Amino acid sequence: MDVQAAPSVVCHFDPACPFAWVTSRWLLEVERLLPIDLRFRIMSLSVLNEHRELEPWYREFNDRAWGPARVCAAVEALHGDAVLRDLYTALGRRVHVARDKDYDAVIAESLDELGLPASLAEAAHTDAFDARLRAGHQVGQEAVGEEAGTPVVTVDGTGFFGPVLTSVPRGEEAVRLFQAVRTLAGTGAFAELKRGRGALDLR
Repeated sequence: MDVQAAPSVVCHFDPACPFAWVTSRWLLEVERLLPIDLRFRIMSLSVLNEHRELEPWYREFNDRAWGPARVCAAVEALHGDAVLRDLYTALGRRVHVARDKDYDAVIAESLDELGLPASLAEAAHTDAFDARLRAGHQVGQEAVGEEAGTPVVTVDGTGFFGPVLTSVPRGEEAVRLFQAVRTLAGTGAFAELKRGRGALDLR
């Protein structure tokens, strides 16, 4: 009997990015409804934008975003990449749903929730794990084939910037969107599709 393998899906995320958060929650909804092999990997808007001229508000966002991303890189290095899913959820619930922008407090609470060493929070303020963070970021860039922000999603080895979503599709809507993305991933001629963004709903 020919049994098809579950689609391989990787979500490359920056924990500070609200759009990556929405896309990641959509993929978890898809995972609940379909057999997919879903993994999470760290990338970084801070790395992407560190040498760019940015508007002051976005420069401040990128400068602060180093902290959570560095902690994710440290956790991945010392405790394996499987824990990234739960760490991202713990961070994201606080940052994006509760709108808590005190990253030091968010990091400490998230590590405690998962029973991870509190000392990992120190990584937010050092470059000790930047080489790993940059390497993970580069994997996401190479998946797309050009510079891209978050989220980056790969489906069966084909990388996209996006899909960028303004709310989390649920149920059959989530499945239909995934099937559409998988169809595009399997279409060699497909390159890009974009439209205007509405207001964000981070729930």
